[in-house]
This record gives sequence, C-alpha cells and structure tokens, in this order.
Amino acid sequence: MEVSRINYDNKIVKYFAYATITWGAIGMLVGLIAALQLAFPNFFNDYLGFKYLSFGRIRPLHTNAVIFAFVGNGIFTGVYYSMQRLLKTRMWSDKLSYINFWGWQLIILSAVITLPMGYTTSKEYAELEWPIDIAITLLWVVFGWNMFATILVRRVQHIYTAIWFYIATFVTVAVLHIFNSFELPVHFLKSYSWYAGVQDALVQWWYGHNAVAFFLTTPYLGLMYYFVPKAANRPIYSYKLSIIHFWALIFIYIWAGPHHLLYTSLPDWAQSLGVVFSIMLIAPSWGGMLNGLLTLRGAWDKVRDNVVLKFMVVALTAYGMATFEGPLLSLKSVNSISHFTDWTIAHVHVGGLGWNGMLTFGMLYFLFPRLFKRELYSKRLANAHFWIATLGIILWAVPMYWAGFSQGLMWQEFNPDGTLANPDFLETVNALEPFYIMRAFGGLIYIIGVLMMSYNLFKTAKMGSFSNNETVEVTNSRNQKIPKGEYWHRPIERKPVQLMILSIIVILIGGAVEIIPTLTVKSNIKTISQVKPLTPLELEGRDIYIREGCNNCHSQMVRPLRFETERYGEYSKAGEFVYDHPFLWGSKRTGPDLAREGGLRSDSWHYGHLLIPKQWSPGSIMPAYPWLAEDALNTSDLKTKIAVMRDLGVPYPEGYEEEAHKDLKKQANEIAGRIVKDLSQQKGSVKVETVSDKEIVAIIAYLQRLGTDIKAVPENDQEQEKSTELTEKTE
Repeated sequence: MEVSRINYDNKIVKYFAYATITWGAIGMLVGLIAALQLAFPNFFNDYLGFKYLSFGRIRPLHTNAVIFAFVGNGIFTGVYYSMQRLLKTRMWSDKLSYINFWGWQLIILSAVITLPMGYTTSKEYAELEWPIDIAITLLWVVFGWNMFATILVRRVQHIYTAIWFYIATFVTVAVLHIFNSFELPVHFLKSYSWYAGVQDALVQWWYGHNAVAFFLTTPYLGLMYYFVPKAANRPIYSYKLSIIHFWALIFIYIWAGPHHLLYTSLPDWAQSLGVVFSIMLIAPSWGGMLNGLLTLRGAWDKVRDNVVLKFMVVALTAYGMATFEGPLLSLKSVNSISHFTDWTIAHVHVGGLGWNGMLTFGMLYFLFPRLFKRELYSKRLANAHFWIATLGIILWAVPMYWAGFSQGLMWQEFNPDGTLANPDFLETVNALEPFYIMRAFGGLIYIIGVLMMSYNLFKTAKMGSFSNNETVEVTNSRNQKIPKGEYWHRPIERKPVQLMILSIIVILIGGAVEIIPTLTVKSNIKTISQVKPLTPLELEGRDIYIREGCNNCHSQMVRPLRFETERYGEYSKAGEFVYDHPFLWGSKRTGPDLAREGGLRSDSWHYGHLLIPKQWSPGSIMPAYPWLAEDALNTSDLKTKIAVMRDLGVPYPEGYEEEAHKDLKKQANEIAGRIVKDLSQQKGSVKVETVSDKEIVAIIAYLQRLGTDIKAVPENDQEQEKSTELTEKTE
C-alpha cells in the first residue's frame, strides 16, 4: 500500500479552540448577568437602567452565544482536528477553512451587536435577522463543501462513525435553518415570519427541538466517538450499536418537536406524534451513551488518573440524564406541570452545562498538549476545574428543578372550595427567590472553572511549541481489496454521497409528515370571524414588545387546563393567531400569561407598570422600561409593514397604508388622553406631559388588544367600538 507524507492543518484547530474558550467565557458571563437580574431584581432592574442590558434583550444573546459561539466553535475545533486524522488527509481547502473561521466569528459578532439593540425575530434559537440568516447559510455551505471535498479525497476506504454524525449534522442543520428562516423583510434589520400562528409555532419548534438535536447533540456524539476512544486508547465498544444509534437517532429525533407545544392550539394529531416519537428517543439516545461509557469497560483505573476521561464520563452521564428526562417531559401528564416552568430550564442546562460543556472541556484538555507538544501546564488545576464544574452544575440544576416543581404545583393548587390557592401570580414568583440566588451562585462557580481552564490552557500554549503543520506518514488504504461477506453497512460507509442522500431522506420523512399537512390542510386551523388584523398602533406596539424580548418571560397561550382557565380565562384557539407573524406563545412564564390581558387593567396602570413595575406590582421582578416613555415612536416603516403583512395574507384593505398614520395618531391620542386624565389625579405618581407620540403608547395599545377579539362585546361599549375601528374598515 502507498505511504505518503502529509501535513495536517493544526492552525485552524488552534484558531477555533481559542474562539471556543473566549466565546464560552463571554456567553456564560452574559448568562450570569441574566441570572443575577432575576436573583437580585431590586438592584439590577432599578439601578442599572440601561436598555441594552435589560433581561429581555440579553437572554437571547446568552443562548446564541453559548449555542452558536461556544458550542459552534467547539464543533468546528473537534471536526477539523478529527476529520483530518480519520480521513488521513489535510482539509481540502485551507482557504475555505479560514473563510469558515472568520465568517463564523463575524456572525457571532453581529449577534452581539444586534440582539442587545433589539433587532430580533423573537423565534427561539433563531432570533437573528434575515441578513445574518443568509450569512449563516453561506458559511454553513462553505463548511459542508470543505468537509465533503475532504471526504472525497480521503486515504481510507471506510468512513468512521464520527463522520456519519458530522454529515447528518451538516445536512439537517441546513434544512432546518433554511425552512425556519423564511421571512419577508421590512428593512435591513426587520422582517416578519413567512408562517403565521400555529404554522409558525410548529415550524419553529420543529427547528428549535432539532437545533438541540442536530447542533448540540449529533456533532457532539461524533466528537464522543472520536475523543473517548482516543483518550482511553481503546476501540469503541460496539460497531453494530453505533450503526443502530446513528440511523435510529436521526430518524426519530426529527419527529419530536411538537412535544414543546402540548396542550396548545397545535392540532392534537401533531401533538400525539411528537409524544410517541419522543418516548421512542430513549432507546437510540441511551444506546449512544452506553456505547461511550462501555468503551471504558475495564479501564476505569484510567478514568481515575485521566482528567480528560473524567470530563467525558460526566458529559456522557449528563447526556443520558437529559435524554431520559426529555421523553419524560413529553408525557402530557408531566408536561402539564413542567411546561412554562423552570423545570424545563433545568433540563436544558443539564444538557448544556453537563453534556456540551464538559465534553468541550475534556476535548480541549486532550487537544492542547498535542497541539503544543508538551504536557498540560497543571494537571492539578485541571482536576480542580473538574470538581468545580461538577459542583457548579449541581448547584445550578438542583435549585431550578425545585423551582420548577414549586411553580407547577403552586399554579395548579386549589382550595377546598374550588378557588385557586395562589391566585396572584407574584406569589409563585416570590417563592422562587432563594432558588434564583442559588442558581446564580452555581453559575458563578461554573464560570470560575472556565477561567481556571483558560489560564491552564493558555499557559500550556505559551510554554509549548506549536507548528501550523503537523507532518505525518499515512498509508493509503482507499483501494484495498473488499473482503467477501462484509457486514451490510460497510458499502454505505464507502459512499459518502449515498450516506448524505440517505440521511436527508431519513430526516425529511418526519418533517414532511408533520409540517406539510399543517401548512396545506385548512381544516387543521379553523378561522374565527371575529379575529381581525391589528391596528397600525397595535402593530407598532407588537414590534416593540418583540424588540424588548417580552416573550422571553410572558406567554400568550392559555392551555385547556382548569387551573389555567381559572387564572387567565378562555383557553386559546388556533384561529386567534392566524395573523400573528411571528407567533408569540412563549416557552417560559417568569411573568403571567398575557393572552387575555386586553381590557383587564386601565391604560394608566400599564403606563405606570412599564415605568416602575415594583411600585405598581409589589414583589415583581420585572425590569423597568423608562426609555419607552422617552423615545419617540418611529413610524417611518409603517407603510412598508402594512404592505408586507398584506403580502403575507393579513387582510388589510388595498391602499390602507396611506390611511394608517392617521388611524395610528387617532388611537394614540385617545390612549394618551386616558393616561393623562387618570394619572393627573394621583398625587406623587408618574408625571405625564406629552405621551401620544412615545413608544409606550404603542405597546399599551397592543397589550390592551390581546384576547379581546373573541371576548363578548357589550353593545354600549363605545371604547371597544373605537378600538375595533379598523375591523369595520377591513370588512
């Protein structure tokens, strides 16, 4: 067989490793700030007073930084290192590798700038606006092109298990990202989702759940299949189990998204499919976990002495816990308690901190001594990091589980006379204060561990000797004779294009079965004749609501459960959301549900509550929004917004954009007049001068509209007639 001398590109691995460490520390620090805002709201929300750091704006920054910056760079670090060695060839194009690196960092930087400024689509894990979405697509194609070209020029015959997972990651993330990102632009940094209401919710959680599956799971399983055997110096436990694990996982995972929407307005058949396939996920998920752990069978003495294996064992254990709990949470009886609570937050972070975090740390501790040709600067410090990180996860997750159980049970508790035991939502919020403090403490400890690792690794790099190119001799086994009677899966492993096509087919089946009927069969979403488009002022208010990230804390979905209808009113119907681009059902209730908020409180109450929430709602942890009363409402894009909404199927009359400003001004003056009248009679209250042209009036108009379309309208209710003036015009 032919022997060749080749140069592995270690420079690209080093670049991505440094980016992983840097963005990891930044993303976790942002998360700590968000946790502190909830733990100590009197300090952060009252005195910080800086809109770009308000909770609703930095929460999506935290999730994007951790998922796409920390984990994303971690994926590229491991993939670029392992692929070259598994395929026995340098990456096909150095130029594409570095376009991938610098382009990805620019995308992350754009998120750091745009999200705190309020440029967001509001869709979980997909908040970035359309130009950035396009850039992500192009960079992902660059990565995939380089990866497949490298596979095609490999010097090995069969493609190892890890690369199966890399291929599935590439094709599935591409499909998910493209289909979830269909939107119509209003301007350079504003768009409306192509889908509406129930359809948007299903597509979003088809994407959202599988972003976790195919960005946070499958590539890391590929890294596990490479780095665990390498660190243990043992072959993977079972080749056949890896085959079952791979194909079953990518087929089943794609169906499970609807379990995020149980008891919502999503059609029951879609919810049921999500539950069934979520339960089935236990088998392949645990198959992968056991394949990794059993690789260490007979080598547990190595785990005791090898810090890399310690991190990886905890990572696999956390993966097993999270993938058992996920199906458990998909059961309707459990979901009725867990949904909208901190239980879900704890579940996600067991995966994020435990699975992704610990595996990344183990991988970095494995790589740096090899890249810089010297032993780790301090094994003692690395072991200390392991125990600190493990303790941080426990102190983070356990309080959040307790908080989630407390929330769910307090919401559902009834008195013997049939009334709610905790009718005031703030009672449940105040009960969580000690848990939020403990969570912040756990996060701080975890970040201290990250800083210890950073110091250790950078000292290792500084004292070591790095070569951009690692020269090795490799044997070309690409054309060796194929033995007779080989295992049935072997031919697939020789054909990467076939493997890619089969992966696409497997992942498209579930998506097509769930999404196509929801998008095309009108009977799945019954319309309600009373539901009409938002007025221009309400439309502007909704955009401000999205900009401030209010949906991060408030849901707009009353589930058909007695404790919810007792607290919030009539349960939500699919037809209520037909003009919602995007949907705003939310996934967490740090504040109460707002689906029936309209008309429950006066305009002046909302005004005061937005400016000084703790004065108007004692015990609230909601941040103040003083800038809403100071910043003028920008209506320069109103005409375009109306036109885009009409293109999306919202029945604004032809040419209505020419009248929109007049109607907006009229409604704003009415609301401002009521606010001034009410608050001028209250001594020591907020001073109101001219508010009709401020952003706060628009968001109040939107909040007062929520849920009113399906409420009974008294014949003599003149104010209701005024607020639905647009309804008469559209009819």
